[in-house]
Amino acid sequence: MIVSVRFERGVKNKEAVRDAITFEASDGTVVKGHWFNDKRLDFRPEKYWNPNTKVTVHYKLKDVETAPGVYGGVDKDEPFTIGRSQISTADVNTHRMAVVRDGQQTDSIPFTAGKPGFDTWSGSMVVEGLEGTTRMTSAGVTKAGSGDEYDLVVPHAIRLTDTGTYVHGNYWGAGVIGRSNGSHGCIGLTDTEAGSGSSPAGKFYASSLVGDVVTVVNSKGAVVDPANGLGGWNLPWGQW
Repeated sequence: MIVSVRFERGVKNKEAVRDAITFEASDGTVVKGHWFNDKRLDFRPEKYWNPNTKVTVHYKLKDVETAPGVYGGVDKDEPFTIGRSQISTADVNTHRMAVVRDGQQTDSIPFTAGKPGFDTWSGSMVVEGLEGTTRMTSAGVTKAGSGDEYDLVVPHAIRLTDTGTYVHGNYWGAGVIGRSNGSHGCIGLTDTEAGSGSSPAGKFYASSLVGDVVTVVNSKGAVVDPANGLGGWNLPWGQW
């Protein structure tokens, strides 16, 4: 899990603000902050958190001047506990997604990914939200009249990026799932239109938590931008 802190106003005194937010982990894990811009500060360890780690974030911002005449105004502690580990690796060449929980593979799920011209992002993405049934349209994705327009209500939608990459149920592409790549960039798993809990998409949705990692390999797509969602795991530790 990456912790992302957002500010309403641009921060000028970035070092002071970063140093005023500290992490205390039960296993001693070291956490560092990285500024993506003057309103976004993300924190993570060098490697994925160990399962069941107890973490407390200490915010000591009340007397910190974030910008001339502007103060953080907040002193508080926020505890949370890291859940079990679940890392899923989607191989675009084999069209199978290996689900590994706490070090043991629990599933190998057929999928379809982005077709040529709509290649799925490469790299590691983090589950940002479990959005259930979601309407997806081609607005901003394809050109009008291209023949690639779509307007679908999609079941079991799991958001991976801010720009709209999902793992989701697919009930219209049975012929390509597990065989070829036919989506507009998302990872599609077999499902029914109503969303079946017993389908591959339904089972994966039920097993997922915010913070889980989905890594895409062998895609022709670029590595996802570290600031696109919680993609910071793609930034080398030395640059963090």
